[in-house]
Amino acid sequence: MSAAISWCEAASAAPQAGAGQEVRGCARLRYVAAPHGQSLDLVYAQDPLRLVFNRPEPGQPPTAVLVSSAGGLVGGDRLEVAVELGPATQALVTSQAAEKVHRSAGSDSRVEVELRVADGGRLEWLPQETILFEGARLRRQTRLELAGDARALAGEILVFGRAARGEEITRGLVREAWRVERDGRLIWADALHLAGDLARTLAHPAGLGGARACACALYAAPEAASALDLVRECLGGPEGLRVGATALPGLVVARWLGPDAAALRRAYTDFWGQLRDRLWGLPRRLPRVWHL
Repeated sequence: MSAAISWCEAASAAPQAGAGQEVRGCARLRYVAAPHGQSLDLVYAQDPLRLVFNRPEPGQPPTAVLVSSAGGLVGGDRLEVAVELGPATQALVTSQAAEKVHRSAGSDSRVEVELRVADGGRLEWLPQETILFEGARLRRQTRLELAGDARALAGEILVFGRAARGEEITRGLVREAWRVERDGRLIWADALHLAGDLARTLAHPAGLGGARACACALYAAPEAASALDLVRECLGGPEGLRVGATALPGLVVARWLGPDAAALRRAYTDFWGQLRDRLWGLPRRLPRVWHL
């Protein structure tokens, strides 16, 4: 996590953003094994990000909630989040609410996420959806680094436009990139890149086919490929929602694409609840912040 830590330290020494200035926020946390379970070894957050540690519901792992006070991202903003689980630890990291990406005058909003899980660790990275406004420009990179037999469930939801306002996305940029490594070896890299005339790409049958939202979820484990049938059993949703899953050595990738963002979110949370239950024996109900 050295790159994220060094950036956070540099940001903490820089002047805080004021009115009209770009935001530089970061958050990082690390869990380590302790004699009677596990403990937080490192917690750091810089505005507009904060970390809240709710008391887990029965059966839930230790839970951290990422909170942003910025009201959304604008062009030029940069956020960086780093999560590290030590050997034989577990955690669920989520966000308090959907992230909004506002119209940009030209600069990109950038989000860097670094997730590191040591041997025997188990992580759930479950942020709520990201909503792209008309003219938004977002570049987000998520890196998942695993060691030994570490396991992870990680995902993201993207929503194109504010459906309640009838907003149609016609222009902007979104780059959603993932990189997954185990023991220093790359096992998967992927990027969704949409730029310029977004309306055409979103509507085109060879593009997103009229979708208003998309999502992905990764299950990373040494035996993940053998769970493909289970993952497919957990997929589903209303008519019009397109879903699928692909297995790679040590990884299963599930995807959703649909015209109704709310319906996609419900299908996604139902999938996540079923999978965590059947894989790890965890409660099907997601953290309280997902139901507020």
